[in-house]
Amino acid sequence: MKYPDFYNKVEVIKVRDPLSNALGAFENGEYEFSYLDVVKSAGHSCPTVAGAYIITLTALKALYPNERAVRGDIKVEFAEDLEDGVAGVIGNVISQITGATDKSGFKGLQGQFSRHSLMFFNANINASARFTRLDNGKKVDVHYNPSVVKPNQKMQLIMQKMQEGNVKSDESKEFGTLWQERVKKIFENLQSVVSVEEV
Repeated sequence: MKYPDFYNKVEVIKVRDPLSNALGAFENGEYEFSYLDVVKSAGHSCPTVAGAYIITLTALKALYPNERAVRGDIKVEFAEDLEDGVAGVIGNVISQITGATDKSGFKGLQGQFSRHSLMFFNANINASARFTRLDNGKKVDVHYNPSVVKPNQKMQLIMQKMQEGNVKSDESKEFGTLWQERVKKIFENLQSVVSVEEV
């Protein structure tokens, strides 16, 4: 399996999952999510998938500064409707990492470990997403803006050829390379593309 090297350089997200511990999946319920994990799940790497990962990484580090985030104990809210733009894509990535789902998630085991009704859309917030710890109510808003990292101008020219069906194989390969270079630069410029505030 070949993929861009920078995937391996992205900081992993460490979680503790009480359900995983109870069912013996991972010792102490402790495991990690990497950017490669979410790329495989999404089937691609782009500023949106990267953004969902960055938003989650940033929020969980703010909510759990000196410990692993507790998967299944986090509520996530979005201002957008589920069907607006890329809200669903972002929600899927965040759900994978935090365990939070709207109504489709795990219903629980003997009254514990439920994952449903922890993700909400059309929320009255002014942020890319709001994360809330259920145990203590601490909340953070995360703002993500990848537009500060501009795409290579050549991408537009190649994309136009793709739409016209006139793209050459070497141009198609170059497009993918340039696309991933932008994603890499987004990760390299986290201080510019993401911010977090406690609410």
